Amino acid sequence: MSRAGFSLLLKELTDIGISLSSEKDHDRLLDLILQKAKELTNADGGTLYSVDDHQLKFEIMISETLGIHIGGDNGGKINLPPIELYKENGKPNDTLVATCAVLQGTTINVDDAYNNEQYDFSETCKFDVINNYRSVSFLTVPLTNHENEIIGVLQLLNAKNPKTNEIVSFSDFDQQIIESLAAMAAVTITKRILIDAQKLLFESIIELIASAIDEKSPYTGVHCRRVPELTNMIADAACNITNGPLENFSMTDSEKYALNIAGWLHDCGKITTPTNVVDKGTKLETIFDRIKLIDTRFEVIKRDRQIEELRKKLVKHNLDPSLDDSDEYQKDMQTIDQDREFLHISNTGGEFMTDEDKDRVKQIAGYRWCDPENCENNLLTDNEIENLLIEKGTLNKHEREIINNHISVTNSLLKALPYPKHLANVPEFAGGHHEKMDGTGYPDGLTREEMSVPARMMGIADIFEALTACDRPYRKAMPISKALTILGKMKLDNHIDPDLFNIFIHEQIYMKYAEKFLDAAQIDEFEITSIPGYEQICAEKFLKPAQFDKVEITNTPPV
Repeated sequence: MSRAGFSLLLKELTDIGISLSSEKDHDRLLDLILQKAKELTNADGGTLYSVDDHQLKFEIMISETLGIHIGGDNGGKINLPPIELYKENGKPNDTLVATCAVLQGTTINVDDAYNNEQYDFSETCKFDVINNYRSVSFLTVPLTNHENEIIGVLQLLNAKNPKTNEIVSFSDFDQQIIESLAAMAAVTITKRILIDAQKLLFESIIELIASAIDEKSPYTGVHCRRVPELTNMIADAACNITNGPLENFSMTDSEKYALNIAGWLHDCGKITTPTNVVDKGTKLETIFDRIKLIDTRFEVIKRDRQIEELRKKLVKHNLDPSLDDSDEYQKDMQTIDQDREFLHISNTGGEFMTDEDKDRVKQIAGYRWCDPENCENNLLTDNEIENLLIEKGTLNKHEREIINNHISVTNSLLKALPYPKHLANVPEFAGGHHEKMDGTGYPDGLTREEMSVPARMMGIADIFEALTACDRPYRKAMPISKALTILGKMKLDNHIDPDLFNIFIHEQIYMKYAEKFLDAAQIDEFEITSIPGYEQICAEKFLKPAQFDKVEITNTPPV
């Protein structure tokens, strides 16, 4: 070979090495290896095998003459069983050229398969008869990784004379070139396998953490799994909008991947939150629901009132059994039962508690009862009063601070991780789902302008999932209409991003999510125009002018 030819070949090998190292898709990588090997040797075709569990598995098959290209980036399934490296008796399957290359760890160059007695080419002959083809020369090269393990086999078929197109043997130079390519290919494949394995391990650990958080509380068993899915739905819709404030918004595959990871990790700080706070189903619940203690006190009060009434009868009527209970006694007992029932109602976590209800709790707290030591006390302790007066939900101020602290812990944990470049935004995406657009959220009081669009997406996803979840201890699952009403009010109060809310409504993301995750009973009928914050001009904002005449704004979403 001339110096110019050698320089050209060297450049080609260098270019191939660069192409292989930059390819991220495993199938395209395998395809590229076989194609380049075929081009370098002017081969008519070839096969690439992977080695897995003592088997050779067909990955790609190419035959230029027969017009065959299956597997790899080209797609299609190779309907051939894997080739066993060992026979049933445990002996090496060394009669086939491909298996022998693996077992011996060496390149095998066959000039003419039909005149070769060392290897079994019977299946090759059958293939040739069926396809009116003749397989002559073979070059079979094992792919060896950095640990000296054979991870695949590159087999080329029928080298052709570039001038006459005649089938010839693979030369020693061809063999050296392909062995060099095989070495580069093995390194690249191994690197890709290691990267994919590392990615899989990373994702598995993340899902393990999320599962641990969900399993920690039976009441939030799917939250960490559903938030990333809903966030991805919002992200896809935002990227596809062609008009409006977000018409130029887009996300790369890496950014979407980072957003998905952030979705899985958005509540990782809850791993430090006490279970009794996360699972607090009623206002008085600690290790158990203290409403039962109050029930006992009421029974003591009723017993004492009954004893008092009986004593009056003894003195006044000398144990005359014909006398009825006094009206005052009956009224007292009825009032006690009503007040107890009221405390039971107050103990559940509602959306709002009136001032009148608060005053009644304080009034009931003044009941007097005697404990087992015969000490007289108020019916309710100061702590019980504090909890029963909670206006919204079941958490008191201290417990709310504990819950809210989970996002600070989340931020601390996520910011401490050494992210690769494409995941650098994970802490920002995950850490802002409790911030509000007006700056009144937590933990950092960020405003809309200080947050990225993906971080704002996660805020909406987190809220909607929580509102529609059927596993919360303090309330029943909300129908879609009520959840959207609350979400719409939050838009009007400048708590969530208005543009993303409009997309959420316009693209009916709520319905796509509901059909996949919610109970059928939650998918109720309602007028979309009745949702607070709904904008009827959504079509004008988000559709191209040519599409506008075709839009129909329906009053109810499909059920």
